[in-house]
Amino acid sequence: MTRWPRPLAPGDTIAVTSPSSGVGPDLRPRLDFAAGWLRERGYDVVVGDCMAGDHVRSAPREERAAELTSFLTDPAVAAVVPPWGGELAIDLVDALDWDRLAAAEPTWLVGWSDVSTLLVPVTTRLGWASLHGVNLMDTPYDPPAGLAHWLDLATAAPGTTVTQTSPGLTRDGFDRWQDEPRVTTMSLDRSAPAAVLGGGDAEVRGTLVGGCLEVLSPLAGSPWADVPGFAAQHPDGLLVYLEVAETDAYDACRKLHGLRLSGWFEHASGVLIGRTSAPDSADLTQAEAVADALGSLDVPVLTGLDIGHTQPYLPLVNGARATARVVDGVATVEQTLG
Repeated sequence: MTRWPRPLAPGDTIAVTSPSSGVGPDLRPRLDFAAGWLRERGYDVVVGDCMAGDHVRSAPREERAAELTSFLTDPAVAAVVPPWGGELAIDLVDALDWDRLAAAEPTWLVGWSDVSTLLVPVTTRLGWASLHGVNLMDTPYDPPAGLAHWLDLATAAPGTTVTQTSPGLTRDGFDRWQDEPRVTTMSLDRSAPAAVLGGGDAEVRGTLVGGCLEVLSPLAGSPWADVPGFAAQHPDGLLVYLEVAETDAYDACRKLHGLRLSGWFEHASGVLIGRTSAPDSADLTQAEAVADALGSLDVPVLTGLDIGHTQPYLPLVNGARATARVVDGVATVEQTLG
């Protein structure tokens, strides 16, 4: 059973730490704006010490592990929201104090990209619900019509069902926060329909788990991402969701096959694949990579969803029961929280 953090409420403390990459001086205005955005909505925002942006990691491993463990086990902290992802959060999975975490009440951990490295162990190892959607730096964006903000999910009362429908739009690239630190509107100007591998429409139900393919595939087969073991606790089946950040189609195909060989899809009732701007390879597209690795699965594979390294963002809760469907190119996801 999923252990749910209590719903976030104004007056609660949200802690900010960088378990992977920190924030350099040129992007501090965006960090300050995002923290201020949350404060304007009634939250107390505390910024930790592990925030330096002059190296690939924000601080030495031991310091990052200690600060993240401290925030996640502090009864006064209701949510931990890193500024963004990075590259090497994998060095923390065996450095966190998992016994101390297991003895604590669940706390919301919110993020995406390299933060997926920590979200999945928190859910599969501790049983905590964790929130994949955006990081702190993305938090001020207004979600487009049909999609929710991560706060909508984190503040929802137990038993609430949150339904999100894709706007069917995306954009190329991202805003330059160095130039526009206070931007809050996504400029979505390109059609982006969803699809079902093999064609047609599909509806799938199960318990959500997943994140960024590049950072999760190295954890496959380890105690930190025991998705087959997690599936045994959820006999209704899993909805495994994945998105490619930047790796080419050859590597994406290899990583998807690796997860298949590690048993990630053996108990899946469906697979959700996020839209990607990652490059195709010489004679293999990203769509073909998904078909090559997952086409033999005897479950629907929904593709082109608003998950990952393209705007807009579809927040998903690892550990939540969900129904996902694609009908006539329109994706809808319903999640029951708590």
